[in-house]
Amino acid sequence: MDAKVIRRQKIRYNIRKTVSGTAQKPRLAVFRSNTETYAQLIDDVTGTTLAAASTKDKDIKAQKAPKVELSALVGKAIAAKAVAVGITTAVFDRGGYLYHGRVKAVAEGAREGGLKF
Repeated sequence: MDAKVIRRQKIRYNIRKTVSGTAQKPRLAVFRSNTETYAQLIDDVTGTTLAAASTKDKDIKAQKAPKVELSALVGKAIAAKAVAVGITTAVFDRGGYLYHGRVKAVAEGAREGGLKF
């Protein structure tokens, strides 16, 4: 494996030791590939995904914008789905990525959408 991937994996494991989600306060996990951005609300007690959003969603993909702006839309979409399910708070899991750029845009979009963390 690539040294970058191994480094991120170690960071991820250390984050996951402390960050855990419940049904009332799920974990907002962010994954960032080269082309797409994904966000999930996860209940770690039961191991289920409560809500998910990504740049592959039809309404987000239809908009032609830079990846950072699309990531902000993913944050707003996940927040809207969370509020619809009745979730207002979450814990943020940056997934080993630095908190800037697309990861930060997802977090800020979720905050604008009404999620607190």
